Amino acid sequence: MSRFVQDLSKAMSQDGVSQFQEVILQELELSVKKELEKILTTATSHEYEHTKKDLDGFRKLYHRFLQEKGPSVDWGKIQRPPEDSIQPYEKIKARGLPDNIASVLNRLVVVKLNGGLGTSMGCKGPKSLIGVRNENTFLDLTVQQIEHLNKTYNTDVPLVLMNSFNTDEDTKKILQKYSHCRVKIYTFNQSRYPRINKESLLPVAKDVSSSGESTEAWYPPGHGDIYASFYNSGLLDTFLEEGKEYIFVSNIDNLGATVDLYILNHLMNPPNGKRCEFVMEVTNKTRADVKGGTLTQYEGKLRLVEIAQVPKAHVDEFKSVSKFKIFNTNNLWISLAAVKRLQEQNAIDMEIIVNPKTLDGGLNVIQLETAVGAAIKSFENSLGINVPRSRFLPVKTTSDLLLVMSNLYSLNAGSLTMSEKREFPTVPLVKLGSSFTKVQDYLRRFESIPDMLELDHLTVSGDVTFGKNVSLKGTVIIIANHGDRIDIPPGAVLENKIVSGNLRILDH
Repeated sequence: MSRFVQDLSKAMSQDGVSQFQEVILQELELSVKKELEKILTTATSHEYEHTKKDLDGFRKLYHRFLQEKGPSVDWGKIQRPPEDSIQPYEKIKARGLPDNIASVLNRLVVVKLNGGLGTSMGCKGPKSLIGVRNENTFLDLTVQQIEHLNKTYNTDVPLVLMNSFNTDEDTKKILQKYSHCRVKIYTFNQSRYPRINKESLLPVAKDVSSSGESTEAWYPPGHGDIYASFYNSGLLDTFLEEGKEYIFVSNIDNLGATVDLYILNHLMNPPNGKRCEFVMEVTNKTRADVKGGTLTQYEGKLRLVEIAQVPKAHVDEFKSVSKFKIFNTNNLWISLAAVKRLQEQNAIDMEIIVNPKTLDGGLNVIQLETAVGAAIKSFENSLGINVPRSRFLPVKTTSDLLLVMSNLYSLNAGSLTMSEKREFPTVPLVKLGSSFTKVQDYLRRFESIPDMLELDHLTVSGDVTFGKNVSLKGTVIIIANHGDRIDIPPGAVLENKIVSGNLRILDH
């Protein structure tokens, strides 16, 4: 097989698609087809149907991967989006709300992307089950938000979780605790695709199992998989039959992604009478967001361009805050009828993201993924809405966790809002060092979460602990050098301070 790959790479380096290259690609696809058929024979009767769907989906993606060459966008064709294609949120909000809010809410389904594990924060199991505020997990807060809506407006907005094979079992166990809540909760699983050996370009998996030796052979193929998986699960048709019209999709770790009644009203009652099939919430870039995907105009359609698609020579231009001022929050409002139509026409076009990984044993693999927002160009009458930064509050690290646990935010019915006591609405920049990466280490280092109402910037590096009732103001930098330890004493007020060296508070 390696001879094929050598021939393939040689052929690919030549200009034009030679017949020789075509033959090589066909041979490779045939080999993959045989491998997938072998894998399918190991499925039990219970596993067969959904495994076949997964492998069929993988084959389509793999076929496209072999056909596509070079960067997926032609930089010369990228233009700034027309003014009216990205509306300011203030304009949407100024239209007010309808008299009957319940009638618009009853046509909405909330979908949370729940496929991720908490490994980057040192936690086992689904990320959505990490405690973020007063013992509440991401999932608790989501359920509280929707229950509050349903009780306030006497509605029936359901919650749907898109799980992955990594999170499904643990999530389902925990769902029992919400059985008395006024929220119907549904789950479906995103696909499970085989990882590909980077050298041979063949699947690593030998059978359907994803436990034991095969744990690393499979992966969930990114959130762009939502369209096919949601459709295949049967939930899409169920909701359409119930009269639901839109899904609001967001990452479960974005605590700012709450149901916004003004945006929902704009969708249901558009001012020009023409409904949008796809709305992407974007927000202004800061220096921290330079890598975020941005909305552009491309061949007459709104198009999401991610950093991975940008030719190397233009990466700095892509990161420029002045040229591309906004980025995608991944809060998306999508028409259910449009998803059904496009899925049945096989017309949802998303760029392939080739994600290289090294497995524990040292094997280099690639996984083929897609992103949910990339499909915007396949929908009619798409729109960007430039929303306040408060709708983008992702918790990716313990630095983010410190912000949302602090008195910068107040919690009400599952929603976090910036405290009125903070004089300026910007979020402080927080950088906690590697001693804080894991949640349990982070929690051990804070006896209580400091007062951060007047904080602008916090950097902590090395072996540092915080006593109770510490107050941080302005710019605070605390650096314990290797071998040193700094204990910030209880009740300490640090304002525009740099603390370094060795500071230990000893009980006597």
